[in-house]
Amino acid sequence: MTQETNAIIVKRIGWIASIMAILMYVSYIDQIMRNVAGHSGSVILPIMTVINCSFWVLYGWLKPSKDWPIICCNLPGIVLGIITVITALLY
Repeated sequence: MTQETNAIIVKRIGWIASIMAILMYVSYIDQIMRNVAGHSGSVILPIMTVINCSFWVLYGWLKPSKDWPIICCNLPGIVLGIITVITALLY
């Protein structure tokens, strides 16, 4: 396998993993709906998700060449994590 082929494979794996991470964070939508319906869940996991994703976005942004798969897949985790925490506390 050539170095160029290997680079293409690694890039594709990065984007596939990013899509899978986004799908994982989208699962917070179910918890948000439950929170709004009055069945609040724990806020520990979404708080830790926001912290974790924030550090990954910062890492991807501060690299000499921005790591877009890492940035893109962790932004939804920040947004949905914050919404989950807010709805758990309000409802």
